[in-house]
Amino acid sequence: MARLTESDIRLSTKILTWIGIIDQLSTTRITRALAPLKLPYPQFVLLVHFSHRPEEPQTVMRVASAMQQPQPGITKTIQKMLTKKLLRAVAAPDDARSKLLYLTPKGVETHGKAISALVPVFREMFEPWSEADINDLIEKLDRLKVWLDTKGRK
Repeated sequence: MARLTESDIRLSTKILTWIGIIDQLSTTRITRALAPLKLPYPQFVLLVHFSHRPEEPQTVMRVASAMQQPQPGITKTIQKMLTKKLLRAVAAPDDARSKLLYLTPKGVETHGKAISALVPVFREMFEPWSEADINDLIEKLDRLKVWLDTKGRK
């Protein structure tokens, strides 16, 4: 394994610092845009997660694992979403103590409204970018995301 140089360490630190700053700034903008929907950011994130495969049941453990978040926090957010009827819970056939979670029609509708509310944010952020620049950024971010989600899980 190659030894990291001082320059490599500085650049790696800079990349992760910028990603953290971008996360904070974009979360603030998204939160502001979702406020009229009374949809907190953590619930929006879970709506996005569930919307990828809306018919596929999820468990709290599976969601927590996918999000790499502690189960109690995910449980709390899911409880709020169940109360709002964005998700529904059904007893798991093989273990009545476990619940299978599904996105509801209201959850699908709320996700759509949230995305619509974010269009102006997306437009303001990315309109000056070329399609090639956006695709290049997506490719590089996806590479980092895949590594963090697979090899980076420890």
